[in-house]
Amino acid sequence: MRIYTVDSFSDRIFRGNPAGVCLLDDPAPDAWMQSVAAEMRHSETAFVLAGANGGPYSLRWFTPAAEVALCGHATLAAAHVLYSTGAASETLEFSTKSGILSVTRDEDGLLTMDFPAKAIVEAAPPEGLVEALGVTPVRIGRNEWDYLVEVEGEAAVRSASPDFAALASVDARGVIITAESAEEGADYVSRFFAPRVGVPEDPVTGSAHCALAPYWSARIGREALVGRQLSERGGEIRTVVRGDRVELTGRAVTVLSGELHA
Repeated sequence: MRIYTVDSFSDRIFRGNPAGVCLLDDPAPDAWMQSVAAEMRHSETAFVLAGANGGPYSLRWFTPAAEVALCGHATLAAAHVLYSTGAASETLEFSTKSGILSVTRDEDGLLTMDFPAKAIVEAAPPEGLVEALGVTPVRIGRNEWDYLVEVEGEAAVRSASPDFAALASVDARGVIITAESAEEGADYVSRFFAPRVGVPEDPVTGSAHCALAPYWSARIGREALVGRQLSERGGEIRTVVRGDRVELTGRAVTVLSGELHA
């Protein structure tokens, strides 16, 4: 089987968010896919299986520690591999735990994913969340997966230094911290922490922008925005809110490819 490492939401290697992509020949056991993801050690590894009779590809995502229900950067990576290897020429469709997801590519190589919006509702912080983050919240909310914590300004997002051991005890997939951008070229900034599923800080998180895009779109008053994730590697995602869906657009670049002997 072919296996790849792809840097998503970047047009340069060693930036954006690295993802593993494994092109399956046949359905694989869950335990085996989890072992491969642990061996790859990326925040996510995508497992792709061609659909029967030209139907949607099957797509699943695993962190080094657990399977997740939605992952943006690994979906972008999977689409990039399929396009770059000639397996697809038009719209791609993936059958996933979050329903059918589609990806399109424009003539300049930009990839756009059609994802579900994951609206944030105001929520009281669970015990230990604020202390684990070490920030002063302006607003706190959550959706079915993550907490979102808005802080006062970009500097607070950059300087946050969470206690990951304490944060792992929070009952959520992850925690997003965010603020309005202070620099040109972006509308909002964020960071994403998910130690509970084996990812202390994710470099660029597509699925978090399913919450960030509608959150900031309502605040700023525009459907189309640019989000910048302030991890060490960094990355940008163009977002457009369309009702209960969010379009996430970015680039990807292959870092390595090889054969899986397992």
